[in-house]
Amino acid sequence: YPSPNCLKRGNKSMKKFLKTKSENLSEWYTDVILKAELADYAPVKGCMVIRPYGYALWESIQKFMDPLIKEHGVKNAYFPLFIPESYLNKEKEHVEGFSHQMAVVTYAGGEELKEKLIVRPTSETIMYEMYKQWTQSWRDLPILINQWNNVVRWEKRTYLFLRTSEFLWQEGHCAHADHKESMDTVLWALDIYKKTYMDLMATYGVAGVKSESEKFAGADKTYTFEILMPDGKALQGCTSHDLGQNFAKAFEWSVQDKDGNQLHPWQNSWGFSTRSIGGLIMVQSDDSGLILPPKVAPIQIIIVPIPGSENAKILAQELKKGLKEFRVEIDEREGETAGFKFNKWEVKGVPIRLEIGEKEANSKSVTVVRRDTGYKNIVNVENLTETLNTAFEEIQNGLLAKHKKFTEENTHEINTYQEFKEIMEWPKGFISAFWCEIPECEKKIKDETKASTRCLPLDFKEEKGKCIYCGKEAHHRWLFAQAY
Repeated sequence: YPSPNCLKRGNKSMKKFLKTKSENLSEWYTDVILKAELADYAPVKGCMVIRPYGYALWESIQKFMDPLIKEHGVKNAYFPLFIPESYLNKEKEHVEGFSHQMAVVTYAGGEELKEKLIVRPTSETIMYEMYKQWTQSWRDLPILINQWNNVVRWEKRTYLFLRTSEFLWQEGHCAHADHKESMDTVLWALDIYKKTYMDLMATYGVAGVKSESEKFAGADKTYTFEILMPDGKALQGCTSHDLGQNFAKAFEWSVQDKDGNQLHPWQNSWGFSTRSIGGLIMVQSDDSGLILPPKVAPIQIIIVPIPGSENAKILAQELKKGLKEFRVEIDEREGETAGFKFNKWEVKGVPIRLEIGEKEANSKSVTVVRRDTGYKNIVNVENLTETLNTAFEEIQNGLLAKHKKFTEENTHEINTYQEFKEIMEWPKGFISAFWCEIPECEKKIKDETKASTRCLPLDFKEEKGKCIYCGKEAHHRWLFAQAY
């Protein structure tokens, strides 16, 4: 497709060159990321460059989530990117889970290293070695630490935002004197992730617990927020892990408890990454490009003065000064028609566009255009703030309601394996089905249908049924889906 610079020189509609979401989601997804200038491919295979507009989305997520983390008493810190190989080898399940994705440094400073260094795939091991050094008794607990950082997991097949060899995230790691306190943190973290998706990103999902085979390597239990994408596949939006005492025992880390006995601390870890932006792009969009919820949008309002009108430019500047409570930009770029600019900001998903021509400037009014519905109306400048606040609330709530409805309409409760296979062929989606919780059945279902257990929803009901695969007694309906 033509480059953005080519489009600008030709002054054509950017949408004309945008692939169609409804026809090919995968091609559209990559196309809109590149044309909306969210990210680009890096010279390093499997990596991406997050461009300013895309990074601003990550900053919106950080600004929303970081205060919630700190309110819980968790403090931010930073730990090294390089981890001694011996640290990862201390927890058997952990190293096995990441062995195929590790990037390893064997040569540095002009010489071969005596011990290999692993480029951080996750930070449990190096953080817990330090926690061990910092604690002697129960009085030193809890340790509540989070870090915003990058990690490397060498992927063979990559997909912008959704799966790259390097990505950004936050990873919280806490240690407690008792299991209940640790579990409270696990579920608290899952709740802030749910709030981030639903309240900030207007994205609906299902919170639940992972199966034994799908849990994090080294955890006792893993909790997740599963999101249904437009193609009927599921995206694991985040995870929160009950690590039990596994890492403490592996690192021979113990502290003295209140009774003078040795106690292995109870631990948890929880993470939310830039993969969430990939989910946002897929969910909140249409054939014309992105549709960003106002709360997360880097630019909430784009003002477009119609070229050729000096009065329109003057009013645009006045409006920007008066709309300080919003994130506002003015597009005064030379060499682009008004139509091209309208299309450009539609692709970028800006929630509200304000169009100002000579007629509007003379009457002290603006044409307000909503990105989600395309609805236009002329509003007097005096009533603009009230109109915008109402529109933003309607857009935010409407996008969440739309995705919730989509998810519910594409969640299929079934009782036979034949139904299961038919739905996995088409239309996909979430399948709610009885499963005996025997790993062999889970593996066979995945091998035959490509559908995996996504989670047992937290609001599950105890029921009596038969496993859809083997017919043995089952007590829960699990959610299944093909996954990204």
